[in-house]
Amino acid sequence: MNEKYKKIADMQHHQSLNHPHMSMHDRAAQFAPFAALTGYGDAVDETARLVDCVPILSDDENDILDEKMKKIRENIKGQPEITVFRFIPDEIKFGGAFEYFTGNVRRLDEISRKMIFVDGTEIYYDDIFKIEVK
Repeated sequence: MNEKYKKIADMQHHQSLNHPHMSMHDRAAQFAPFAALTGYGDAVDETARLVDCVPILSDDENDILDEKMKKIRENIKGQPEITVFRFIPDEIKFGGAFEYFTGNVRRLDEISRKMIFVDGTEIYYDDIFKIEVK
């Protein structure tokens, strides 16, 4: 060791009488990374999330749906069980997701253009892309 530093090498580290000693945890926190752009990561994740686009049905597909709806109307008193392939619009982005829903139709609301099922589920006609009548 250099002669110059021998005197001070064994000296005790100075501690202030006016300020309390900082813990190692608090000292480390001074150098921890921080999020300079709060919410940026969430915005990137939301942009990367994929959604499906709403397809446009052909005339033939619309005719098939009309026939299925006619069968349901004719048998509505029996609360027919059907499976509907429907589109659920996304609440944030343009687009959405498809899902199958199976249930018994309680009634058809022609004014609001929706099916109301026994369990209370309501599906708008415009969100339906396929119907299977059981």
